[in-house]
Parts: sequence; C-alpha cells; structure tokens
Amino acid sequence: MREQTLTWKRREFLKSSLGTTAGFSAVGLGMADAREAGIAPLQIPFGGGPIPHEWQSAARMALWPGAAPDHVAHRVPRGADWPATFLNGVVQPDLHLFRPQRSNGRAVLVIPGGAYTFVSIRNEGTDVARVFTERGYTVFVLTYRLPGEGWARPCDVPLCDAQRAMRVIRSRAGIDGFDPESTGVVGFSAGGHLAASLLTDHAQVLQPPVDSLDTLSARPRCGILIYPVIAVDGPLSHALSAQRLLGAAPDAQAIARRSPADHVDGTTPPVFMAHALDDPAVPWQNTMKFAEALGRQGKFPEMHLFGEGGHGFGIGPANGTAGQWPKLAMQWEERLAIVGKAA
Repeated sequence: MREQTLTWKRREFLKSSLGTTAGFSAVGLGMADAREAGIAPLQIPFGGGPIPHEWQSAARMALWPGAAPDHVAHRVPRGADWPATFLNGVVQPDLHLFRPQRSNGRAVLVIPGGAYTFVSIRNEGTDVARVFTERGYTVFVLTYRLPGEGWARPCDVPLCDAQRAMRVIRSRAGIDGFDPESTGVVGFSAGGHLAASLLTDHAQVLQPPVDSLDTLSARPRCGILIYPVIAVDGPLSHALSAQRLLGAAPDAQAIARRSPADHVDGTTPPVFMAHALDDPAVPWQNTMKFAEALGRQGKFPEMHLFGEGGHGFGIGPANGTAGQWPKLAMQWEERLAIVGKAA
C-alpha cells in the first residue's frame, strides 16, 4: 500500500508541474479502459522504498578531486514524503559501479531522472544496473548536482558532471575490463534531458580543466533515452524540470543553450528512444522532437512508442510492452557494436 501511495505521489508531483500541453492526448489502452475490460493493471516499477542493498554495497568513486567546481555552501530541504531513494543535496557527485559476472567489453553511464529536483536511484538506477549487468555491461550510475541547489552556474552543473563522468569511466576501462570507446549513456526523464545534452554538447567547454582526466573525450558511443525531457520551453516542456534548470524567467539565450534538439549535428552519436503515449508528465512529443532533429542530420534513431506505461516506469512494467525496451535497446546496441556504426 505504501508503494502504491508513493507511486501516486510521484506521478502527481510530476503532473502538477507539467506545462500547458495543448494538442497532447493519451493514446492507446487507458487504465480505465483496461479496468473495464478486466485486464490487470500494469505492474510499474517505482523508485520508492529504502536504499537498495546493491546501492549501498556498490563501489563508489567521486567525480572531482576535492570539492566539486562552483561549490556553494547551502542546505537543501527534502520533500516531507520523499522515500530515501530520492536523493537531493548532492554536494559531492559520484558514480556507483556495478560489475557483471562476465563482461561483454562494454560499459554504460546511467543517469536517473527526478525533474532536476532529486535523483531517483532505484527504478532508474539499481533496477537498470541489474538488467544491464545481466547482459555483461559494466554499469556506472551517476548522482549529479541538482541545478536549483545554490550552485554558481545552475544550468551548467548537471552537464559538467555528466561530461566528467564519461571521462572518469574512460579512465577506468583498463581497471574494469571494457573498451574505453564502448561507453554509452542511458538517461530517464530529466536524466534523459541530461543524457541528450551530453550526446549533443559533449565538447561544450563548461570550466577549465582540473586534471589530466579532462583531456579525455566525453562523447558517448551511443545514447538510450527513455521518456526524456527534451523541450525546456513551450507546450511540450516539463515545467518543473525547466524551472529548476533555467530559473523562473530564462532568456532566449539560456533556453537555446539547454535545448539539445537544436544542437544535433554530425558529431551526435546514434540514439535509441522509448516513450509511452499515455505519459501524463512528459509528453511523448519530446521524443519525436529529438527524433526529427536527428533525422534532419541523417541520423535516424531507433524509436519505440508504447501505448501504455505512463511515466517513471524505469525498466518497464512487467506485464506491459514498455517492459520490452531494455531487451530492444541492448539488441540495438549490440548491432552497433557488430557493424561499427557508432564510430
């Protein structure tokens, strides 16, 4: 019962911050229709509950030597009903490492979502690590600085951490047994916005180098975006994510700086995307917006739109088609590895 309550609260939290969605409609078999037809509700994973044991026991590595750049002393309150798995107040961003029993020679950086307000480490972190390590991937889950928590350059700190994470991962390839050029990125919701920004702006200079790791490339080999926030203004945007990232009244330059669909070019890696058409928080047209931008560059993505699944489903509902995305994404990534299209 508590998990059902937390699921409802997270969805209401995200829905309440959704901007105007004129022209958006839920498509596919709705939950009311399913109940009337006698179909069991989707078993959607959720990010609540206590901190998973896998998270606590995972190896951890700080992204930055010493304090993170632009450190500002601040105290950030937590939501009164947030579960322990919604992290905020991230002062020292880090990576949690999950090793496979038998490596396939490839790695992924996983970026959980949370409306740039928290980092949801279970449904979009440890659950994802489990399914990817089962297929031989070395998985690094990122906890990143949240822009609304007092940093000097709010709209830059998440991407700064994501770039640094890619460099830290590449520096560990020999230690953890994977090809340094194999690392992809997987992002969810606001973490999908951050992953899309990394795909398009991996070379954007955000601060002076702090050590030799900053000479390494931050370009992912490929990207997997699951119900991503792409628009940060207009009717498709998720209002809270955009406000946390850009502030209450961003100017056109700030919006353009963090609009990844406008930054797709010839260096953007291959992309896989999945979204539920009944997503009540982040309209599926966000995925279409990024797909169209990729298509204009001749970089047609692999894209899957599911009739139901809602938002925040993580690895996917156990009895719904959206739960097929991990298998589809890994098959797609493995094809890239075989044919060499991700170079």
